[in-house]
Amino acid sequence: MINLWLRNIGRFIFLVLLQVLILDNIQISGFINPYMYVLFILLMPFQTPKWLVLIVGFILGLTMDLFHHTPGMHTSATVFMAFLRPGVLQMIAPRDGYEPNTFPRVFYFGLQWFTQYTVILVFAHHFILFFMEAFSFSGFFLTMGRIILSSIFSILLVILSQYFIFRK
Repeated sequence: MINLWLRNIGRFIFLVLLQVLILDNIQISGFINPYMYVLFILLMPFQTPKWLVLIVGFILGLTMDLFHHTPGMHTSATVFMAFLRPGVLQMIAPRDGYEPNTFPRVFYFGLQWFTQYTVILVFAHHFILFFMEAFSFSGFFLTMGRIILSSIFSILLVILSQYFIFRK
């Protein structure tokens, strides 16, 4: 149990530092902004209580807001993602449900399941984040383009991490 807590704290610190020190410096023509810190919410254990997922989402978003000087944008997007997570997991659950002591990983459930899970939650996160940044629907198609391109890039990074970082 303590090992799991330490591993999650280490993952939290690693993903925040990766985002702040490396990925925030990658911006391709102002349209593609990779956000890999959402991987922390995606990889939380299935047995995590809903209230704890929301609190962790709040802390993660608040941490990113402190580094980006964006009061509440990342927090609201990450809490929204954490709010949707249990419903998405229930919607795409295998017929027999989730086995105890398993995690949402490609290794356990396959690439198709993990991609579906990731696409829904990352797109929802990016949708809230980018529309809060624009704070207007006047440039709707421009903002949607940013959402789609950034989501694709973030999803690719998350899926690649499953093969390079979280191997069997």
